[in-house]
Amino acid sequence: MQPILIDQAPYTYKQAYSPFALTDLLIDNADRKQQSFLHFWQLEHTMILGMKDTRVEDLPAGVAHLVQADYPPVVRNSGGLGVIADSGILNISLVLPNPDKKWTTDQAYEQMLAFTKKALPELSIEAYEVSDSYCPGKYDFSVNGQKIAGTAQRRIKDGVAVMMYLSVNGDQIQRGKVVREFYRQSLPTTFGTNGYPPVRPESMTTVAACLDQNITVEEMKQRFLDALEITDAPLDSQKWIKNEDLSAIYIEKLNRMIQRNQVIKELIDDDTL
Repeated sequence: MQPILIDQAPYTYKQAYSPFALTDLLIDNADRKQQSFLHFWQLEHTMILGMKDTRVEDLPAGVAHLVQADYPPVVRNSGGLGVIADSGILNISLVLPNPDKKWTTDQAYEQMLAFTKKALPELSIEAYEVSDSYCPGKYDFSVNGQKIAGTAQRRIKDGVAVMMYLSVNGDQIQRGKVVREFYRQSLPTTFGTNGYPPVRPESMTTVAACLDQNITVEEMKQRFLDALEITDAPLDSQKWIKNEDLSAIYIEKLNRMIQRNQVIKELIDDDTL
């Protein structure tokens, strides 16, 4: 069955909980209806933290740096460490029904890797951990030794989401510097240890740099649609939620994100979240 495409305008920081709540809703629905989804989303200047990032030595110092750098944080509900979101980053979630746990962790990642290679046939993409990138993991996607994308998974009952952030264009070096300084500020005596990466900005790059040509996020989306042979028009997420009568469940998932982010909200003076 062809995946249903979910897409909408980039989320503002005030909507930062929404893509994570929606991901859980899509996983639930993939299980309930045995339907797959492809969700494109973007978030304005934000650093997306993992739960481990909230356990640093000096979280207030790290958050203060992110706010000053114009990348205020949000804590996600999936594994991993911190990543940057902005207008040059495309987040892609491939949500699959997983009856009888047929998709192992590696198999699900390999599916995303195959689609990414198909979307970018000009590039020789390899999957391995780039340990000095931000949010390093076994299925980092790299070209010529530089990471262009990171992946994570979230599993709920018999559904799984394979999530990827793809650096399409923009100043990847600056993104790396923002993340490196977050860890330097928040880990004053243990930077680069205990599972927190010693971020080297040069370890990462963008698709545009690899192709040596300008490529927009919209063009990148189309490449993935072609790779997955999706021809249907995208659905707006809020309309889909309403049509599926899922508003109450969606609000429950948003409330869980609010609770998860209370530690961040207490550190940010204004009412941005």
